Order: sequence, then structure tokens, then C-alpha cells
Amino acid sequence: MKTSNFSKLLFLLVPVLAGIFGCQKQLDLVPTNDLTSEKIYSTAGGYEQVMAKVYGAMALTGNSGPAGSGDVNGDEGFSDFVRGFWNLQTLPTEEAVWSWNDAGGIADINTMTWSSTNGLVQQLYRRSYFQIVLCNDFIEQSADNKLSQRGISGAAAERIRQFRSEARFLRAFQYWVLMDLFGNVPFTVAVSRDLPVQKSRKEIFEFVEKELKELENVMAAPRTNEFGRVDRGAAWALMARMFLNAEVYTGVPRYTDAIAYCKKVFDAGYSLHTNYQNLFLADNDKNNPEAIFAVPYDAYKSQGFGGTTYLIKAGTFDDAASKMMPNGLNEGWECIRIRANLPLLFPDTGFGARKDKRALFTRDNTTLNITRVLDSKGGGYRCNKFKNINSDGTFDNTKQFSDADFPLFRLAEMYLIYAESVLRGGSGGDAATALDYINDLRERAYGNTDGNITAADLTLDFILDERGRELFWEGHRRTDLVRFGGFTSGDPRFLWQFKGGSATGKPVSANYNLYPIPATDLLINNNLIQNPGY
Repeated sequence: MKTSNFSKLLFLLVPVLAGIFGCQKQLDLVPTNDLTSEKIYSTAGGYEQVMAKVYGAMALTGNSGPAGSGDVNGDEGFSDFVRGFWNLQTLPTEEAVWSWNDAGGIADINTMTWSSTNGLVQQLYRRSYFQIVLCNDFIEQSADNKLSQRGISGAAAERIRQFRSEARFLRAFQYWVLMDLFGNVPFTVAVSRDLPVQKSRKEIFEFVEKELKELENVMAAPRTNEFGRVDRGAAWALMARMFLNAEVYTGVPRYTDAIAYCKKVFDAGYSLHTNYQNLFLADNDKNNPEAIFAVPYDAYKSQGFGGTTYLIKAGTFDDAASKMMPNGLNEGWECIRIRANLPLLFPDTGFGARKDKRALFTRDNTTLNITRVLDSKGGGYRCNKFKNINSDGTFDNTKQFSDADFPLFRLAEMYLIYAESVLRGGSGGDAATALDYINDLRERAYGNTDGNITAADLTLDFILDERGRELFWEGHRRTDLVRFGGFTSGDPRFLWQFKGGSATGKPVSANYNLYPIPATDLLINNNLIQNPGY
């Protein structure tokens, strides 16, 4: 269970003070209770409660949880941010396939055949804008003139200013999500009844860059905030990730900048966790020097069917339960399997000595190859990367919800960004240091130097594969494949089972490098133009 003072606020009921863009025809919605912005923001404690909602909306699906009062329209179980983001970043790739033929179009995400009416696409889009609305409201209400009008000063005012910088980061992060997945998107930094205008991907990139550079100077120093809150380290990590992908977003490479911001992270005192598996367990908020920013989950205070509860239960199969390590939860849903391409990235797919300890799969009672997509018995290994057990091996498998936190940024990703940026010609780094960082990851994975590579081995193709080995199931793969030109490609290196609906994989139209603007938003907002091909 998470015990920080701030995380205890995640379950508080806080009113939603603004409508959700694209989800309602009326944007001038009002609360149905007597809590208004003037009342809730009248004290410093009220600000803290709202900030808990701003953060909590990353993990929660509504004010009641796990269901009954959802923040956004649609199936509340699908509306958790991590679940929505993970689905769109992972299920179209070689990392996973979903077994159930759920309503909402999840089967079309499996095969890269989605449309602008796809329910999962709509859910993530709505969740991101809901969180932007919350951030916009908090940012407006925490301006210095508002604090002065309400008689809030001194240490209380300074704490609220810190929250304000964190809300700005969380808003910038959500705009990065939208820019990455949807391209040209609606944009607003105010709570308004006006329909937002659409900005180009380049303009969104420039906004996020400007925000993060300003926040470098006002956010808390790295590793000084409570676990689950952002600081300068998170801002640097997001910039490194964004600059790595800048050529996709803007047409202009920024690999030198990616290296520079990786080095800021390196200088901030983070270090690799000594045990890879422990990064994804129930107590991964404890003694974790690698974590830069994670979405916290608590089995009692943040209950929902998303996040790591989703990843653990959906990846657990009863036919393997007696042979695989217990997952620490009370059931398995039997609905997410791994396509063959992911285990084949590892040196011992036959599961002999498991030289690379990151191969956190089980093959019990199944086959490497998937023969039927919408059938949990249709082949495919199972993933047990995330578990609701503690690092000392203790667990309570009567629990319905997970305590494991979901890492959004960790040091290992920065090592990989640095190495790739050097290989792509960025200045300010060097190949020898890049090789050292990659071998640091591999020494942790192997427990010795057996997996170390040489300078000749360090190629861009190797980096893509190593990202697959290190970061699988953490929501990176679609973005990586787009950057490497392989997400929609017919190149044999980038074909995986049931890509495009073919059992052996086939290319799809390049328009699938972006998701469509949901049709519901186009109907409501005539400022918007759909992405090409939809």
C-alpha cells in the first residue's frame, strides 16, 4: 500500500468544474452539487484536494471507483489513462494481442484496421483532454492574483505555486501524448466555452518545448518530491523523449538536444535498480533509484480496472496458474497474449537458462505462434512482467486490485535515448559512453558480462531490438516503430503476426502512423480537420 501523505488524497471527491472537449455538445456544464470553484479554492486545503484530483486522474477512472461515476463517457473500465495509452501503444505492435471481441473496436486495434469511430481511440483522446481541462482549471485558479484575492500567502502559497508548475507539466505531458498519437489536435490553455482551435503537430511540439524549458527553472529539484509527483527530472526526461522523436513531429532532427537532456538526467543522481523484475512489483515505489515518474496505484485507494491491475489480470491465464509465479491478485482474465516476434528478440526463446532475465514470459500449455487472435486458447506466450507481489516474495492473492505503480519515465530509457541519439549523429555525446550505458543494462539483465556487446554490435537495428527487450509492455513500442519507419511498413523486419489482419503480417496504409480524430469530436467542433486517410 502506498503511504505518502499526498497519495492518501487520491480518493477524495473533487468536482469536475469544466466540460470535456469532444465528449459533450454543451461545454458550459455546471456541477450538480453545491461545490463551486470559489468554494473549493477558498482555502489552501481546497487547492491540495483539487491537485490530488489532477494527479489522481492519471490513475482513477472517476470519483467512486472502480465504477459508478466515471470521468468520461463510455465504458469506465477502459477509461483509465494508463490502460488507454497502453492499448494504443502496444496492441497494434508485436508486443501483445487482445483475445476478447469486446465492443468498442479493440479487435481492430489488434489488426491495425481501426476507424474514426473506434471506442478505444475515443477513450484515450477523451481522457487526455479531461486531464488537460483539470490542469487548465488549476493553473488559472492558482495564479498569484487569485491566491492574493483569497488571502493565501507564505508557505501555503509557495506550495500551491509548486503544484501549479506540476500541473503545467502534466498538461504538457498530455499534449505530448496527443501530438504523438493524433498529430494535429485541438489546443487550449484556458477554461472556456469556446470550441478549441486545431494546432499543427509542430505548433504543439513548440508549445510543449517552451513550457518544459520554463518549468526547468521553477519545478522542484530532481528526486526531492514525494513519489508520484513530478519534478525537473521528469521535465528533462520528457524533453529527451520528445527530441528523440522530433524529426517525426516536426521534420527537423533534434538528437543533440536529446543527448543534452539525457545528460541532465544522468547528472541528477538517478541510478539503475539492481533487479529488473523489482521495477514492476507491488512495492516498486520503495528503494527505486531508477524511477523518474510513475503513475501510483493503490489496492485500496485507487481502485479501477485499468493500470497495472489491467496488465496483471489480463496477462494471467488459469491454465498456467499452477506453473507460473503467482501474480498476487485474485483472478486472471485470460485476454492478453504476446505475439511471437517479442520472445524472438531474446536469446533463449526455448526458456532454457533464461540468460536474459528480462524475458518475463511463460509458455505453459501454449505455443510461441498465435493461430487465432480472438481466442485465449489460440496460442501465444503469456507475460508476467507486472505482478502484485513484493520484492521479498510476499503477496496477498485475495486482492482484487494492484499496488504496482506504472513507470512513465525511468533511467533505462534515458540510456537508450542517449545511445540512439549518438548513433543518429547527435553531438555532445560519444559512442564509447553509449556502449557503456547499453552494457550496463545488459549486465543487469544477465547478471554478468555474458550479454555485453562490442562497438561493432551497437547499431540502430540493435537499439530498436534492445528497446523491445528493456521497455516492452511499458507503452513505447508504437512510437519507436513509427520513428524507425516500421509501424506500417511491409519490410520483412517489421512484419508481425496479424499485422493488417494477415496471419503472417502485411503492410498497412501509412495513414495508420496516426490515429484519427474521433468522429464525435469532428461533429461537435467545426474547427477540426480529420487526419488524412480517415
